[in-house]
Amino acid sequence: MPIPPTSNPPPAKPARSRREGLRAAVVAVILGASAAVGWWLGRPQSPAQAPGTRAEAPASKSAKPHQPRFASYGSEHPSDDVRHVADWSLDSGDAGGRAIVIVDKHEARVWLFDPQGALIAQTPALLGAAHGDDPVPGIGEKPLADIQPEEKTTPAGRFVAEHGVNSHGEDIVWVSYDLAVSMHRVRPTVKSERRLERLASATADDNRISFGCINLPVAFYEESLLPAVRSTGATVYVLPETRSAQQQFGSYDVAARWRGTRTAPA
Repeated sequence: MPIPPTSNPPPAKPARSRREGLRAAVVAVILGASAAVGWWLGRPQSPAQAPGTRAEAPASKSAKPHQPRFASYGSEHPSDDVRHVADWSLDSGDAGGRAIVIVDKHEARVWLFDPQGALIAQTPALLGAAHGDDPVPGIGEKPLADIQPEEKTTPAGRFVAEHGVNSHGEDIVWVSYDLAVSMHRVRPTVKSERRLERLASATADDNRISFGCINLPVAFYEESLLPAVRSTGATVYVLPETRSAQQQFGSYDVAARWRGTRTAPA
């Protein structure tokens, strides 16, 4: 009898099931790993873990006490106001890491300190002929011939010195360009003014002769002031003569402020 035709047997279900199960397991592993990586990258990070940052040191339980800083004067004996402003500018950091220049109008003397507060040099100086601390409005724009005797003041205040040149091409140190006040070598061009003799005299009473600029001995200007300004810059404090230094600068007495932290020098 004829043999009935046979059909191909259906695929073996158990083998297919094994392949699908293996594929599902692989997919599950990949999805699980992706989720883990996403969680790791998206989790909140502390500063110590953030890329490109360093862990911050834990805050100190007790902050170090402030160590007051005092200028040093060698064998010199500055006025109380000079000492006060030199100490304060150093201790407070007001000088900004620059050399410190203090113009004492009462004593007609200029004091120069390095950025660490060590005295470099000091010298007598010639100052504005008129007493007073406030500049006349527009004084920097006036021709010298138009400046009245009472307007010839050396203004008090804090200034950042700038090396420059005057209208004659002479190098000077600007105290304030806007006020046309500078520090420069003494110019003994008018013999009747006796500027060199005034600088050499033992008293400050005859040192008020200029239009407002600060005239200095040539050696002090060239060997002390100019190198300091070129090297580190300089912060200039022109002490007032009609009010206190505290009123002018908002300064404080270093020894009194930090009393108990360290004994102030004598």
